[in-house]
Amino acid sequence: MKRITNISIVCFALFGSLINMTSCNSIDLYEKAVTIPNHSWENTFKPSFTFSINDTSSAYQLYFIIRHNDKYNYNNLYVNLITKQPGQDSTQKARYDLPLATNEKGWLASGMDDIYEHRIALTPANQDFRFRKAGVYTFTIEQIMRENPLKNVLNVGLRIEKKQ
Repeated sequence: MKRITNISIVCFALFGSLINMTSCNSIDLYEKAVTIPNHSWENTFKPSFTFSINDTSSAYQLYFIIRHNDKYNYNNLYVNLITKQPGQDSTQKARYDLPLATNEKGWLASGMDDIYEHRIALTPANQDFRFRKAGVYTFTIEQIMRENPLKNVLNVGLRIEKKQ
């Protein structure tokens, strides 16, 4: 009876270690997508994403997420990413021209039927993005295309991964 208990304890400890190791390898920190009302993105509709950062020593990768259908009229998307840092009333604004398609390759996205999803890195792969302060951050996305509303956009979102 005692031998079975020792084997059970060893197996339980190994299983716990495996779970612990796989959870430590998870680099996903935050991902959220917001549905665009009526699939027409008005420039007054500015989705916000609020999350907390505790680890300021790690590097992160930021991604913009967009889902659209094949009737979307443009090869790109212009957006502003507005950032509010912890303890600050002011915001910072960065403009992005996000490529969605090329004439040679078509949509630069994964697709199913007529729906396409893009995950576009907002920080170059060879550069590290670090959060300066621990605390609550809010990122707001504003579409700044000439067409308003911007039709055939289903969802937009933000993904933040901790780099390994």
